[in-house]
Amino acid sequence: MSLTDILSASDIAAALRECQAPDSFNFKKFFQTCGLTKKTATQVKDVFRILDNDQSGFIEEEELKFFLQRFEASARELSSTETREFMAAADHDRDGKIGADEFQELVHS
Repeated sequence: MSLTDILSASDIAAALRECQAPDSFNFKKFFQTCGLTKKTATQVKDVFRILDNDQSGFIEEEELKFFLQRFEASARELSSTETREFMAAADHDRDGKIGADEFQELVHS
C-alpha cells in the first residue's frame, strides 16, 4: 500500500508546496490540504503505518524529521523546531514517540 492509495497525488503535492520554505510546516494545515483530515480513523492509521519507516509501531523524533519525505522523496526535512513542535503536539503520553492512536487523534483534532 502507498500513500496515493489513500490520498490523492495532487492533494499531497499541494500540501508539500505550502510548506516548502524552511520553518513553514504547519501540521494541521498539512493534514487538511493533503486530505488526511477527511479520512476515517482506519485510513489515518493506514497512513501512519506507511509513515512509520522502521515499522516499530511508533514514529520517533528521528523519523519525524523525515515526515515530508515519506510523502515525496525530494521534499525537505523538517527543521529541529518543526520536529519538536510536531512531536509535542502529538505525543500525548510524553514517551518520546507517536503511536497510531496519538497520530489519529492529532489528525482529527
